[in-house]
Amino acid sequence: MNQNKTKKLALAGVLCAVAVVGSYISIPVFGSKCAPVQHMVNILCAVLLGPWYGVGVAFAASLIRNLLALGTPLAFTSMIGALLSGLVYHKTKLTWLVYLAEIIGSGILGGLCAYPIAIFIMGKDASSIAFYAYVVPFLISVVGGAILSVILVESLRKAKVFKLQKES
Repeated sequence: MNQNKTKKLALAGVLCAVAVVGSYISIPVFGSKCAPVQHMVNILCAVLLGPWYGVGVAFAASLIRNLLALGTPLAFTSMIGALLSGLVYHKTKLTWLVYLAEIIGSGILGGLCAYPIAIFIMGKDASSIAFYAYVVPFLISVVGGAILSVILVESLRKAKVFKLQKES
């Protein structure tokens, strides 16, 4: 049992590192840095590790990205998508629903939660941005990450990585 936890923790660390390094691939859209690799990592965590590890990886990656000035406090909203996609996979085991959950969680709900963060933490003027202003850029980022993860998850499935993971 401890060996399985150690493997999960090691994989979580690797995925956190991938998210941080992947943040160098960011697209500035309307004042936010869109990081599609973070959303790909959220989906991989949902499928491989579960919701709580996914939230932990999203939090750690967001914190490290902020400490290294590679992201903004808006990065923490990706934890919503990580939680939602992890819970959906845990309950259904349907990967297409996980992609949709990440899009809804990080793209829509995360975009809406970005508004108070932008005002209260980042000091943006409330009259200069609409409450839904971050939804479009977040959706662009999350759809890019979902496309990346479809390619990666389906490749891992064909390589029978999921079957090997269940056996260990």
